[in-house]
Amino acid sequence: MKIGVFTVLFSQRPFEEALDYVKAAGCEAVEVGVGGYPGPAHADAAALLEDDAARKRFHDAVTSRGLEISALSCHGNPLHPQREIAEAHDRDYRNAVQLAQMLEVPTVITFSGCPGGGPEAMEPNWITCPWPPNFTESLAWQWKERATPYWSEAATYARDRGVRVAIELHPGFIAYHTDSFNRLREIGGETLGVNFDPSHLFWQGMDPLVCVRALGDAIFHVHAKDTWLDGPNIAINGVLDTKPYTDEVHRSWIFRTVGYGHGQEFWRSLISELRLAGYDGVISIEHEDSLMSVNEGFTSAVEFLKDVVIREPAAQAWWT
Repeated sequence: MKIGVFTVLFSQRPFEEALDYVKAAGCEAVEVGVGGYPGPAHADAAALLEDDAARKRFHDAVTSRGLEISALSCHGNPLHPQREIAEAHDRDYRNAVQLAQMLEVPTVITFSGCPGGGPEAMEPNWITCPWPPNFTESLAWQWKERATPYWSEAATYARDRGVRVAIELHPGFIAYHTDSFNRLREIGGETLGVNFDPSHLFWQGMDPLVCVRALGDAIFHVHAKDTWLDGPNIAINGVLDTKPYTDEVHRSWIFRTVGYGHGQEFWRSLISELRLAGYDGVISIEHEDSLMSVNEGFTSAVEFLKDVVIREPAAQAWWT
C-alpha cells in the first residue's frame, strides 16, 4: 500500500509547491479535487478537458515527482432538489470521469447525493427513521424516482469510459452505511464501489473493521481520517449532533487526525483487514481536524501511517 493525501488540504498553495511539500513529507500519491463542494482547488476538470497542453502540464507535474494520482474527487450532490445545483454537480461528475479516462486515473470519488422528500421539495431531506409513515413513503420515493434513474445512467457513463466510481459513505446522503451502499450498487452495478472513510462510520456506531469484511472488493479507495468520540457528551445527547464543528467542547464527536481518535492497534487492524479484502491501493490522508493546523495534522498523519501501512505487496508464504 501507499500513503497519499487529498490535496484540497493545500488549496492555498500553488499546485507544484504543494506537490513538492507532500513528496518531501513521504507521500507517494495524491488525490486531486476537480469539482463539487471542495471546488477545483488545483485542477478544473472542465478547463483541462479543453486544453491538451494544460492537461499534460498537470499530469507531468505529478509524475515527474514520482507521484501518482490515486483518484479525482468531485464530492457533490447530483440529486439535489434544486435543479441548478444538481446539474452543476452532475457536470462536475461527468467532467471528472472524462478527465480520469484521459489521464488513465482509475477512480473518481463522489457522494451518492440526497434528494428532497418529494417532487416539490427545494432542500435535501436525509431520512433516517421509518416513522411517522410519511418518512417511509418519502424514502421510497427518493430511491425510486431520483436515485435509481440517476445512478443507473451515471454508473453506465463511467463504465463505458473505463472508470470506477467510489462513493464516499457519508451521513446526509442516501448511501451512508453498508446496507444503503449495497442498495445503490444494485442500481449501478460493480462500477460503483466505496471510498472507505472510517471517520464517518465511527460516530454512527459502526465497526469499520467489520465493514471492510462486509464490503470486500467493493472498496475502491481509502481515506485516512479519524474520529474522537466524546463519551460524556454522547451520554447526554447521543451521536446525532448538529453543533458547529468548531464547538469541540460540547460536540458528541469531532474529526481528528489519524491516531488521535483511535490508536495504532485499530489502524494496524484496519490495514490488515483491507489486505484481506484484496485492497492494495492508496491510503489517502484527509485532514479535517479542527484542533490541529493543516501542516501539523498532515505531518502527524504521515508519520503515524508510516508505522502502520504495509508498503509492499504481500509476500508468498514459505509453505505455499
